[in-house]
Amino acid sequence: MHIAVAGNIGCGKTTLTNMLAKHYGWEPRFESVEYNPYLADFYADMARWSFNLQIYFLNKRFKDVVDILNSDKYVIQDRTIYEDARIFAPNLHRQGFMTDRDFDNYTDLFNLMTSLIRNPDLMIYVRASVPTLVQQIQKRGRKYEASIRIDYLQGLNDLYEDWIKDYKGKLLIVDGDTIKFGERPEDFQQVTDRIDAELFGLFPFEPADTQGKDI
Repeated sequence: MHIAVAGNIGCGKTTLTNMLAKHYGWEPRFESVEYNPYLADFYADMARWSFNLQIYFLNKRFKDVVDILNSDKYVIQDRTIYEDARIFAPNLHRQGFMTDRDFDNYTDLFNLMTSLIRNPDLMIYVRASVPTLVQQIQKRGRKYEASIRIDYLQGLNDLYEDWIKDYKGKLLIVDGDTIKFGERPEDFQQVTDRIDAELFGLFPFEPADTQGKDI
């Protein structure tokens, strides 16, 4: 089974992935950050390195998805291939950091890749406002993230909302502004209770129009 955690930079998705992996005994797959050869260069010069960075992520993510689909384990993934192509690349293109030529080339490659895979069994989207994102980015103190602009984060948030509004798979939305799963055990239990209901049917059936609502 493939469970994925999606969300903007600093929303807490890696923390949640770690916690859920330990709670359920799932195998975690984390986003390449510390060992990414392009990330620091990208934050220093987005226009120069945007295409290289997005191709790197797309390649890594596709390999991960193929491996997950061929596995008989429960796997939880930190960030998805869809976010690269539906949020991060369009945001760079919209803000002038990726050329039309590079964006079209990237999109063609993404469309080919996603024709060969399927959606996760459960998508967990951690929704957080820009002030929350900024606070958590500052708290973790990565030097290469110090230059991230507010308008860049807001642009990503806008695209996340557009994407999640039309998402067709099984979806759970966590309000990262109010649900402090990394700090309060009772908040983390709210998340796991909802996951239990979605994946294992341990709670009474909820009407279809409740799917994807915040907790």
